[in-house]
Amino acid sequence: MAWTWRFEKSDGTEVPPAVEPEEFTTQGDAESWVGEVWQKLREGGVDQLVLFEDETKIYGPMSLHEI
Repeated sequence: MAWTWRFEKSDGTEVPPAVEPEEFTTQGDAESWVGEVWQKLREGGVDQLVLFEDETKIYGPMSLHEI
């Protein structure tokens, strides 16, 4: 199983992240990574995130402007 993020503008359009993500082996690892880089992501034009486990949407969109 792989946990990945989708990076979006506020209208849901996918955008490339300013910080290159990886595939995470746990949800906690994926969330910890966001906790470390969310400011760089936001500064790079990402407004919100969606978390997936393989192809299954787990939650989101989660705004980076409300952190």
